[in-house]
Amino acid sequence: MKDNDSVIIGIGSAQYSHTLKDPFTAGERHLMISSTLENEGIYQFYLVPIEDVNSNPLWVAHVESLTPKFNKVYTNNPLVRRLFREKGYEVHSMELMNRISWSGTHIREKIISGEDWKNDVPESVYEIINEIDGINRLKDLSRTDEDTI
Repeated sequence: MKDNDSVIIGIGSAQYSHTLKDPFTAGERHLMISSTLENEGIYQFYLVPIEDVNSNPLWVAHVESLTPKFNKVYTNNPLVRRLFREKGYEVHSMELMNRISWSGTHIREKIISGEDWKNDVPESVYEIINEIDGINRLKDLSRTDEDTI
């Protein structure tokens, strides 16, 4: 936000939910992001759910079709960075903070194993996950009906 008047945030893989990798719906993720930003006094954002198209040559055009006009892209994903650069966009990386503790994968693992994870997410995200019974959802998703050998 220090370099831009507003920001468009893409909620990727928006078609997925109720899986271990993507346990929350696009709407739930939207609520988590918007609540966190608003609690920090940030209101100059626009959230866009973006479903995967599974075609790298079409990806940038797909994103452009879903979002307001933009001229800069911020990503740490090497493929996304390359695809937008090839289409002429100015692309920046962001500094990742405490990535070991604050990765979604690590936090989901802590929730499933019953470890304390409250301090790894903003308070509003913690409240939303509890409100939607996200803890039990993750635990259910981690189970299997396969026979153990």
